[in-house]
Amino acid sequence: MELSRLSFNQITANDWSVREAAMGCVQAGIPYISLWRDKVETTGLAESARIVRDCGLRVSSLCRGGMFPAASALERAARVDDNRRAIDEAAELGAEVLVLVCGAAPDKDLDAARKTVESGIAQIIPYAVEANIKLGIEPLHPVFAGDRSVIVTLAQANDMVQRLTSPQVGVVVDVYHVWWDPALYAEIERAQGHIVGFHVNDWLVPVGIPLTSRGMMGDGVIEIKRMRKAVEAAGYKGPIEVEIMNQEIWNRPYDELLEEIKTRFIQHV
Repeated sequence: MELSRLSFNQITANDWSVREAAMGCVQAGIPYISLWRDKVETTGLAESARIVRDCGLRVSSLCRGGMFPAASALERAARVDDNRRAIDEAAELGAEVLVLVCGAAPDKDLDAARKTVESGIAQIIPYAVEANIKLGIEPLHPVFAGDRSVIVTLAQANDMVQRLTSPQVGVVVDVYHVWWDPALYAEIERAQGHIVGFHVNDWLVPVGIPLTSRGMMGDGVIEIKRMRKAVEAAGYKGPIEVEIMNQEIWNRPYDELLEEIKTRFIQHV
């Protein structure tokens, strides 16, 4: 895989600011960066946009929107409003996609929570159209259903995209979350034309704390190349984000980490 499609997801160097991450990408010759809203807020939206623009970087995505379910109508409306702000931030940064981590059920009612997710996305579609920001529904591994997302399979995300019937909405395929699914390759094929993001990392064995146990590409059990070829066959030719949450990786010197990411990207993606 050529480095021209490599995007560095900022969470992979969790202690870096927007400026540090952007400068790291420049020094490493990485053309894309993916930013996180909390990091952007710390630096300031206008300053963050200026930094990536001055560094000549393209912003593959902004993470994250979503989190639509809530216990009250007032809270649900507030979350829809927050997603509109996230769209504004993505547009200011020049991001191509707002990644949606859809949210968990506040009251154990998974079906109701999934309806809330779909309703929330429907409400922000016109705003996303106006801002020209793609909305990427990212299904998470089922282990996160209790606290992060009730959308846990690519089939669920594809179903939602089909019902919403908007070219502004697509799916984000993160290998960590979907590699285990026996219907994966059929669902990737079904996602033809509406894959808006592809994230790589690896599933380590044994796995530790699920949130912070993602591995470097090649260190785990995921067929990353097969998945990459499948999403390409389904029409996705965009940036490929390396998104790794792992305390051991966060403890490493980040300049060395970026060099290893490039090597592993070429070898295993």
